[in-house]
Amino acid sequence: MSQPIDLEYRYMTMQDVGAVAELERLAFTTPWPHDAFVNELTINPNARYVVVAHQNRIIAYCGMWIVIDEAHITNIAVHPLYRGKKVGLALMIKMMGVAKMQGAHSMTLEVRPSNTVARNMYIKLGFKEHGRRKRYYSDNNEDAIIMWVTL
Repeated sequence: MSQPIDLEYRYMTMQDVGAVAELERLAFTTPWPHDAFVNELTINPNARYVVVAHQNRIIAYCGMWIVIDEAHITNIAVHPLYRGKKVGLALMIKMMGVAKMQGAHSMTLEVRPSNTVARNMYIKLGFKEHGRRKRYYSDNNEDAIIMWVTL
């Protein structure tokens, strides 16, 4: 499948929090609560969030923290109906660009070993495995693979 051509990429606003929290619930077994996204936008000076809209509906989002010269992806989700259309890949490329513009020289993230689709996407973007966090995911105690890329 190919990527829809009429996608809008923009920074997340407070008006987007409800839709992002709903997308989070669709995507994850242990979703962040609504208030966590409010706090990210209003309290955390290191947070950067980008949403992807299709026909005025948020279909994906990604968040990261930028600390000094490192960017840490906090979460990324694509609506189930839009998976397999390279939306996540395009969003990660945008986030890597935002991170570079903000002065980051490298980017890191954690991913489940069982999430082969995401892992393959990150490898395609140049990420490499650099360790594990044991029993990182609280829903099933799955480890997290730590991945890094130089921007």
